Order: sequence, then C-alpha cells, then structure tokens
Amino acid sequence: MRRLSLAAGVSLAVFTLAAPLFLERGTLNDVWSLAFAVILASAWNILGGFAGQVSLGYSAFLGIGAYTTVLLSLKGMDPFLSLPIGAVLAAIFSVAIGLPAFRLRGPYFTIATIGVGEAVRVCASSVSFTGGSSGLRMPAGSFDFTRNYEAMAVLAILTVVVAALVKRSAFGQALAAIKQDIDAAEALGVNSTRFKLGAHALSAAIVALAGSLYAINFQYIAPGSVFDFRLSLSIVLMPIVGGVGTIAGPVLGALVFSTLQIKLLSIPALRDSYLFIYGTLLIVVMLFEPKGILGLLRRVFNRRLRRFYADA
Repeated sequence: MRRLSLAAGVSLAVFTLAAPLFLERGTLNDVWSLAFAVILASAWNILGGFAGQVSLGYSAFLGIGAYTTVLLSLKGMDPFLSLPIGAVLAAIFSVAIGLPAFRLRGPYFTIATIGVGEAVRVCASSVSFTGGSSGLRMPAGSFDFTRNYEAMAVLAILTVVVAALVKRSAFGQALAAIKQDIDAAEALGVNSTRFKLGAHALSAAIVALAGSLYAINFQYIAPGSVFDFRLSLSIVLMPIVGGVGTIAGPVLGALVFSTLQIKLLSIPALRDSYLFIYGTLLIVVMLFEPKGILGLLRRVFNRRLRRFYADA
C-alpha cells in the first residue's frame, strides 16, 4: 500500500508539473485550484494532524501572505520576491498567538483560534492601509499565469514532501507523542509548547506562501475573501475527510473537496451549497470510516490482498 501511494504521488506530481504542455487554460485553472487545496490541507495537517491541535484560524495566515504581497507589489516590489516576507510575517504572527493559545487544550484551543481569525478579519476591514472592506488590487502588469501556476505546483509538491519529512523525523515523533498524550510526553522531556510552536510556524509560513500566490493569481483581495471563516473551515475539513495525520489523506481530501467545489460552482443554483454538501460528506465519513477516505481505501486493499493470498 505504501509503494502504491508513493507511485500515485509521483505520478500526480509529474502530471501537475507537465500539465501546461497539454492542457488548455480553463483546465489549468482547475489544476491550480487543486494544487492550492493540497497546500492548505497538507500544511494544516502538520499541526492539526501530527500534533492533534485543531486550529480554525488558518485563513489569518493566508490573508497575511496575500496582503503582504499586494502591499509590497504596490510599492514596486516584484510580487514573487515578496513571498518569503509574507511567510516570515505569518510565522512570527503564529508564534505570537501560539504562546498564549497553546496554554489551552482541546476545544478551548480551537475556540481561541476562531476568535483570532475573526479578530484579524475585523481589523483588516477597519484599517485604511488594507483598503478596508473594499480590499486592494494588484498593480497593473503583475499577472503572469504560467509563472504563478508553476510556483503553485512546485509549492504543492514541496509541501507534501515537507510533511512527509516532518512525520518521519524526530520532530514528527515528538508531535505524535504530544497528540497521543501530552502529559506523558512532557514527563519524558518533550517541550510541548516549543514543538507546537514550531509546527504552527512551519504550517503558517506554507499557508502564507499559498496566500501570496492566491493574490497574484486573482489580482484582487478583500478581508471577506482571504480572512473568511468558511475558508478556515474548509482547510480543516479536507484532511479530516481524506485521513488526518497521514501524508496521502490531506491530498485525497483536497482533491475531493476541490473537484466537488469546481463542479458546484459551475451550477448557479448550487454555488453556495458546497459547504453543506461537504459537511454531509464529513458526517458520513466520520460515522462509517473515522480514518477518512484513505482508511477506507486501505481497508478495501487489505481485504482484497487477504483474499488473493487465501485463493493462491
């Protein structure tokens, strides 16, 4: 199963990178959206999946990256040079809010992250330099879809690779210990706050990079779009449906979510119903397969493998 997942991942990465050679622009936009969703889901999984810290405020990091890129581009900087600046700012902000928030556990931490996300949205809507609730536009001549697509595709692949490396590292083992029993982990010498802050900062920086590319692609941002609570909720739903705490699970969840959203957006009567339908999918998955789509695929694969050896 692991070799099959690796082969599927490599094939998907090659397809994503080579897509501009044989796909038309409309289809490339859909692939761009898939890559964007994979980044968000896999980045959130570093904290929410590996460490078990369920945050519902990740749209704040996406917005920080997006606004950093737009504001610096309006000052004359190349939009792509602003990407690392937005990532650093998001990581710093994640540490600033993480220091008090990680003192809370369970649902209290989750509720606190909702408050942070909404506070950032309100602040961005109230100050003048962000354009207020009207938002901001990128400067003319800053749009290059091919360059943006290539950057998003590479970032999606690197995000999955980083998640895999984190999970297999000593850092990832510490996060797993925190998720399983934080008190026992601390008794064994694991500094839970430091490791959670590290995972938070890493995932926040990755999400901010995706936010910067989002701003470059759409050329317009507003607090109601990049700081939207529904976006934070979607980021959480993708890995849970696909298989939280795994490498392939968030990718599967992102592919299902993005495909579903793209299809629904093409039907005017259903454009605002994707979260309802996806919530229904979440309920079905949690009731019948808590390990997500990946858990279901593994169960089916193992059952067929046992039948194969039984008949051999």
